[in-house]
Amino acid sequence: MAMAMTTDFGSRWSMVSLKSALPPLTSTASSVKLPCRRPPPTKCPQLVRSFTALSPVNPLHSLGFSDLTSFEHNFTIIDNGCRFYAMRHGRRVPKLNRPPDQRRALLRGLTTQLLKHGRVKTTRARASAMRKYVDKMITLAKDGSLHKRRQALGFIYEKQIVHALFSEVPERYGDRNGGYTRIIRTLPRRGDNAPMAYIELV
Repeated sequence: MAMAMTTDFGSRWSMVSLKSALPPLTSTASSVKLPCRRPPPTKCPQLVRSFTALSPVNPLHSLGFSDLTSFEHNFTIIDNGCRFYAMRHGRRVPKLNRPPDQRRALLRGLTTQLLKHGRVKTTRARASAMRKYVDKMITLAKDGSLHKRRQALGFIYEKQIVHALFSEVPERYGDRNGGYTRIIRTLPRRGDNAPMAYIELV
């Protein structure tokens, strides 16, 4: 009985004897590339596992997208004429149906004509939009410095109007703090029924 137990125990192998029986690993064996099967890509990844600063480490592989080579899948594609429009919260700028450069040129021309003639008939939207620019030019003229004169020359088209403005404004509006123009509503324009108004200097 004792002999049977010793032979049974002696027939069992150990890990040390198994490692010694295996051939040693060489550099050629380590350079062999074994085929690796990756799991199929998931349609809706829920979580990115690892991040370094603002960019994920191997983001495409960590998401399971081994076929993708860019970050385009992370962004929503918005196609509305190759332009992206955000909501204009708090930006109450009158557009006047014109791009920014044409809108500024229109307001400069209206301001020049109002300061030249004293009264202009235009639409209500344009009159309301140009009012702050006229007040700004009169405020610059009340200061009277060379820097303010050059700012006015950069906005008003006619140089003679700027010099006349800087010579007459301190006497005419010296005691008035703002409110240099008034808007008087008139009949709508014939043809397109646009609301019209007169804007004049006080």
